[in-house]
Formats: sequence, C-alpha cells, structure tokens
Amino acid sequence: MLGKFTAYFITSSNAILTDAAESIVNVLASAFAFYSIYLSAQPKDLNHPYGHGKVEFFSMFVEGILIFLAGVLIIFKSGYSLLFPSIVNDLFDGTIIIAVTGFINFFLGKTLIRESKISNSLVLYADGKHLLTDAYSSAGLVIGLLAIYFTQNYYLDSILSILMGLYIIYNGYKLLRKSVGGLMDESDFKVVNDVLKILNANRHDSWIDIHNLRTQSYGHELHIDCHVTLPYYYELNKVHDEISQIDTLINQNGFVRTEFFIHADPCLPQCCHYCRLQGCPVRTEVQTKDITWTPDNVTRNHKHYK
Repeated sequence: MLGKFTAYFITSSNAILTDAAESIVNVLASAFAFYSIYLSAQPKDLNHPYGHGKVEFFSMFVEGILIFLAGVLIIFKSGYSLLFPSIVNDLFDGTIIIAVTGFINFFLGKTLIRESKISNSLVLYADGKHLLTDAYSSAGLVIGLLAIYFTQNYYLDSILSILMGLYIIYNGYKLLRKSVGGLMDESDFKVVNDVLKILNANRHDSWIDIHNLRTQSYGHELHIDCHVTLPYYYELNKVHDEISQIDTLINQNGFVRTEFFIHADPCLPQCCHYCRLQGCPVRTEVQTKDITWTPDNVTRNHKHYK
C-alpha cells in the first residue's frame, strides 16, 4: 500500500491512485480476516453448538462490500478526472513500483488460495482472491501506464482507471454472492458430488437409499444431515453400526472434517425392486432396478421408489 501511494505522489496518476485506494481495502479486509480466522478456530461451546465458523462468511461479506465500495469510489474519482484532466509525471518510475507490488500480491494471493484449499478456509480464499484481483489490476495498470508513457495521451489514465473500477466491482460482487449464499445455507453441489462419489464407491447393500441430504458449511467444518433407508428388521445396535460406518467413511477419505446427523428410515415393500440386499428374508419382489445416488435423488425428501 505504501509503495503504491509513493508511486501516486511521484506521478499524480489517477489510475495509480485507484490501485493505491484498493490497497487500503486490502489492509482493512486482511485485518478483519485475521480476527475471523482466530474466531472461527475457537471450539464449540454452549452458545455456539455448531462452532464459530459462520463468521468466515461474514468476513467474506465485509471484504466484498469494501471491494465493491472501492470500485464505486474509483469510478466517480476517475469520471471527474476525465472531465478535468491533470498532468501526469514520472510515469516510468511509477510503473516500476506498481509492477513490483503486483508481483508481491500475485504470489501472496496464490499462497493464500493454496492454503485455503488445505484448511478449507473461506477467509483465506476470499483474501487470496482479493490479492489476485489486485495483482491482475496492477498488471493491467502497468500496460496502461506504458501506453500513456509512449503515446502521451493522458486521457487514457482516467479511462484505464474506470475500467479497473468496473473490474473491482465485479470481483466484489462475486465475493458478496458467495458469502450471502453461505449465510443462507445455500447447497454446495460440489460438496454433495464429492460425498456421493465416496458413498457410491463404498456402498453397502444394506444402505437401500439416501435421501433428504443437506449440507451446511461452518468455516473449516462441514455439517451434513440425511435420511438412510435400512432393512426394517435391523435391531438398534446394527442400525447404529451401519450409520457409524457412513460417518467414518467420509471422514477417513481425506474429505473435509464432517459432522453427520443421520436419521434411519425403515424400508417398505415398495423399496424391494431397487434393494441390493441378497438373501433378505422379507423381500416381496426381486430387484429389477439399480439406482445410482445423484444430487437429484439424494436431496429430495422421499425414498427413491417415488
């Protein structure tokens, strides 16, 4: 941030001021992200039985708002400068400083995104995307500054700044969209597909179907609740054992740490035509259909015979 403001004071370029102003947002958002990571790592307690992970969505929301507002202010400032242009000085020196800050932000952003995938942290992901956005806008700025330097067309300075402002607004919108979806417990079908890939590959014949599957993210943890249809004559210990195996299967396959709430449903005669269980003593008809679990049938709130 200090480097970019130094470049602005050297050049008086509106486009560089745009980049510097976004760096203020970077610093504020990173400070909030730092506290959010600390808070989301706190253990569950009586007041927060699902943990503190939801604060990560709020942190992403704040970061998205800050980015969005920065983009709007940049466009207004650049529009004014387009009508009342000012002289730009020492562009080459300013361009070198912006290029260096862009490289730093690019590698830091890539590092944060890589770490976010390892720890499943939305805060690190949002901050990493923010820094990559800053790096890409700096790259565009360098190209634009060089064009101004060689053409001496100073109107390009404000035009470039407006384009950067629009790009920043777009990235702010994407973070806001993702954060609101998480706060409203929007289903993540990528997570559902990953879970089903493991379950289909390790499916027990006694797991007749899975339905009403819902996912909720709580920071670096995942909560899933679903209904599992089992043979109705299984005694309670056997039911508990089957359900525990589903929980263990997901949590031991390199997946996100997952908390399962599983409701066991008894099978009905209508399930027999797609039940895989061999030697079932109460089967009323032979198996004529084999159903692969997909997001379409496991997320519906009824058994698969309907």
